[in-house]
Amino acid sequence: MPVSQKILKQIHRIIPPLDGSLHKGQSGRVGVLGGALDYTGAPYFAAISALRFGADLSHVICSPTAAGAIKSYSPDLIVHPILREDLSSEQVKSDLKSILSRLHVLVVGPGLGRETYMQSFAKMAVSIAREQGMYLVLDADALYMVGQDISVIKGYRRAVVTPNVVEFKRLSEQVGIDPDTPSDLRAGLISKKLGGVTVLQKGAQDIISTDTTGDEADLQASKMAGADAEFENAKETIVVDEEGGLKRCGGQGDVLSGTVGTFMAWGRCYEDGAFGDKKVPASRIPMLAAVAGSMVTRTASRRAFHKQGRSLMTEDLIPEIGKAFGEVFSDHQSNL
Repeated sequence: MPVSQKILKQIHRIIPPLDGSLHKGQSGRVGVLGGALDYTGAPYFAAISALRFGADLSHVICSPTAAGAIKSYSPDLIVHPILREDLSSEQVKSDLKSILSRLHVLVVGPGLGRETYMQSFAKMAVSIAREQGMYLVLDADALYMVGQDISVIKGYRRAVVTPNVVEFKRLSEQVGIDPDTPSDLRAGLISKKLGGVTVLQKGAQDIISTDTTGDEADLQASKMAGADAEFENAKETIVVDEEGGLKRCGGQGDVLSGTVGTFMAWGRCYEDGAFGDKKVPASRIPMLAAVAGSMVTRTASRRAFHKQGRSLMTEDLIPEIGKAFGEVFSDHQSNL
């Protein structure tokens, strides 16, 4: 089933105009937190995908052991090697707060790993982001962090989690979803249990659910105090079945995190009045970002697979992102 025209119209409201009216940064400033000794590709893929999707600026916050490699991959990325193993969270906090204050969204997880010091920095970063009312994307080992302490993200409806099949099963168990629950209802129940966090369940079809109707959903915790509760209420599940490539190699989830993150950054610019009409509730922006990111990433995968076939690697998707964006949204524009 194709994504509805209603959703596509809302997505188009959040896409920044390309008419010269915006200055640098008003099409999104994205941060990616991750990257240690063994993981340099994942944060790069997320950060460069953000730029190829249309962000103005893309930052990587990482360990010094990863910084050199990530910098060498692209001069377009701004790399902050502040996550030092020999420093405590408190020693890093000031620098981290300063960096995050300049961003619209933080993507946590690509290349994060499970080392204690990286997990500690990630947890602190999410806390700071929540204090600042930033949008968040949590993927990969950030989901491991959430599994250890659900309160890290609970009640924060400005967030998207992007679990794969294994991560989704684990998250379902951690929030207490009955294993006999029909598969098409589980993502929505997880969202409700997490207090309105949007769930992007990756698979043959991507299932995206938001449910802010539970007791755990909290406007104040989401930095939406004073907002109209009824206007901000959301309960919806969308299935994205755009054709993707037939090979699923490591790293494609990082591309998805970057594209979803960029759209959320656009959402923050829209919310702050840089462009647009403010007719889309802030609570819907994470869902719209998940849908848009999913559609474009799947289309990029299909385009890259058509060219590369069995030899497909994640880096083959990067040059296809902009073309996939044009294919998905230009084709729909004529129907709106």
